[in-house]
Amino acid sequence: MKQHFRHLFRSLVLAAVIGLLGACSTLHVGSAPTLEAGAKWAILPFVNQTETPQAGLRAESIAESLLRVDGISNLRRYPAALNTETLFEPMDRKQFDAALAWARGENIRYALTGSVDEWRYKVGIDGEPAAGVTLQLIDVQSGQVLWAAAGGSTGWSRESLSGVAQKLLAKLLRPLLVAAR
Repeated sequence: MKQHFRHLFRSLVLAAVIGLLGACSTLHVGSAPTLEAGAKWAILPFVNQTETPQAGLRAESIAESLLRVDGISNLRRYPAALNTETLFEPMDRKQFDAALAWARGENIRYALTGSVDEWRYKVGIDGEPAAGVTLQLIDVQSGQVLWAAAGGSTGWSRESLSGVAQKLLAKLLRPLLVAAR
């Protein structure tokens, strides 16, 4: 009888831990398409839909690094002049369209873009970091969205916002990076 209760107790503790960890993030990731090996890739602007200045640029930088680390070596970033986001003026749609036109002119095959929906430390005693992003992989020539993902994540009070965002982006990009190998 004691063994049965121990097993039940362990199961309940495990379920509680999984529940706590699951409550920290929400992910919706599409199935990765078949991708052309050795194709040219580009990072296009991420739209900043937060009140945090330059959150889109921060997410772009993290995504670019993750793609490079995981083997996307034929990767270019759009020219800085095409993103005029400042601390007080967010990027607009015209800048994204200009970056997409640049990618077409460079014969880029795939472009990763997205938006940042949350990028902040929550208000309160613990001030947990929170990040929320959407991602899209675009066939540059046709403009068709080939893959999409969205997610949000919070961390513990001693974690950095960039660390939480990096973990989130890595989880979202995982199926796409597997398909690119």
